[in-house]
Amino acid sequence: MTGDGGELLFLPLGGSGEIGMNLNLYHHAGKWLMVDLGITFSHHDVPGVDVLMPDIAFIEERAADLVGLVVTHAHEDHVGAVPYLWPRLRCPVYTTGFTASVLRRKLREMDKPIDEEVPINEIPLGGRFSVGPFDIELITLTHSIPEPEALVIRTGAGAVLHTGDWKLDPDPLVGPLADEAALRRIGDEGVLAMVCDSTNVFRPGHSGSEGELRKSLLELVKKQTRRVAIACFASNIARLETIAEVARGTGRHAALVGRSLWRMYDAARENGYLLDAGFLHPAEAAYLPPEKVVLACTGSQGEPRAALPRIIADDHPDVVLERGDSVIFSSRIIPGNERDIFRLQNRLVELGIDVITEEDHFVHVSGHPNREELVRMYQWVRPRVAVPVHGEVRHIREHAALARECQVQRAVEARNGAMIRLAPGPAEVVGEVPSGRLALDGNRLVAMDSPAFRSRNRMAWSGVAVATLVLDEWGQFLREPELTVHGLADGEEDAKEAREEVLEAIRAAIEAMPRGARTDDSAVREIARRAIRRSFRDSHGKRPSAEVHLVRL
Repeated sequence: MTGDGGELLFLPLGGSGEIGMNLNLYHHAGKWLMVDLGITFSHHDVPGVDVLMPDIAFIEERAADLVGLVVTHAHEDHVGAVPYLWPRLRCPVYTTGFTASVLRRKLREMDKPIDEEVPINEIPLGGRFSVGPFDIELITLTHSIPEPEALVIRTGAGAVLHTGDWKLDPDPLVGPLADEAALRRIGDEGVLAMVCDSTNVFRPGHSGSEGELRKSLLELVKKQTRRVAIACFASNIARLETIAEVARGTGRHAALVGRSLWRMYDAARENGYLLDAGFLHPAEAAYLPPEKVVLACTGSQGEPRAALPRIIADDHPDVVLERGDSVIFSSRIIPGNERDIFRLQNRLVELGIDVITEEDHFVHVSGHPNREELVRMYQWVRPRVAVPVHGEVRHIREHAALARECQVQRAVEARNGAMIRLAPGPAEVVGEVPSGRLALDGNRLVAMDSPAFRSRNRMAWSGVAVATLVLDEWGQFLREPELTVHGLADGEEDAKEAREEVLEAIRAAIEAMPRGARTDDSAVREIARRAIRRSFRDSHGKRPSAEVHLVRL
């Protein structure tokens, strides 16, 4: 690859110091390349907000120099933000066929579909292409979704292996094995830096094989005497094929329950996967005897609008679960989802439904590399620099230590917003740029540190009180003040007592103001607001969000 041999920078804006919401940037020869653009979920951080994504203000200001976005695979934390943020960037998108199919569906399902606008360039597995000063080769790996591709990004300053999400599965069942020969080849060619997945760095040994899991699930379902539901990630196409095979092997019929499962199923079939699965619609499965059914369900993370929580709430039009049925959680707990998952599992147990998790039986394998796989990758690639990403701070710190144990000369711990110079000279953090999160609030994207969210959090935690004051031009009360309270009073009697105390506090505060100050609307509102908050602090131990409507007559 020809080039100017100049500076090569790496800048993560999402996915470093956290798991999810991946956004990575490379800069060389005056141009930027983006790798992945994903979302994460709010875990109730802000009421009314489910989806979060990286704040792209930095690269949006430089969109004219952004030559393209490469999506490594179709998981939400790598592709989910494209429909929302691409209109601010308007760059070409490069990815493989399966990921392109999933992405087009997402773009088509927007309130204002943009699937015809986004230029998606499909690259074959193991393909190679150039965009701006970056020459990019795809290397096929294995993961919990089809077509995960690592990127070899060659520049005039050196080559970087960006792994994306991966594992080394000796029997992946869907899709090819990881291309060990290609990894060894690029290691022999010389790799400046490896930007690598850190998710399972604390787990010893190997992450396990989908093939071995299939045998385990088959034996488990054989023991069940009634209806079986398997909660799994919709994107785990190999797991869906496993469920279809388990159903066949136990004399049952498999059905997909959840819209995202059907979307992924359709995308998979478009690209030659799951052609023989033969899943039933939930309405068809409803007519079968319980012992003849296996249900693949969304909702393994307790998401309230997914299939399994709706079934338990008796809110699904076709599917029921009854005493003696079994639910297998064939998935891991994503950090932050513990409360929702345990609430769902406890409710299942209350209903007399057997709950089986990875603590009880071998029902799940991770899509990320354990320590043994990471060591093997370092032995093949032999980078001069390690840049751990896709992990919380503790994962990244441990991964950097592991890289040094593997004789990597230098390990740089990435954080969102840290500008890392990979070459020339020693790799190191050379600056910081603004980074943050945008929340999908209804149909708007709003910064997480916005006044609207600060106010919403205050209201959620401490309630709301709204006072209406009617004064003459000199600040004398013309009517009794009124107060409306939300989320503070415990019953009507408490509300009445609190209202009387607060209104008396407001009246006393305003009447204590100098006569001239009472003509200043802003001053009156602020005095009344403070009186409200002070009164509720004394009576209820809360400082509510307070508003004052002032009317002058």
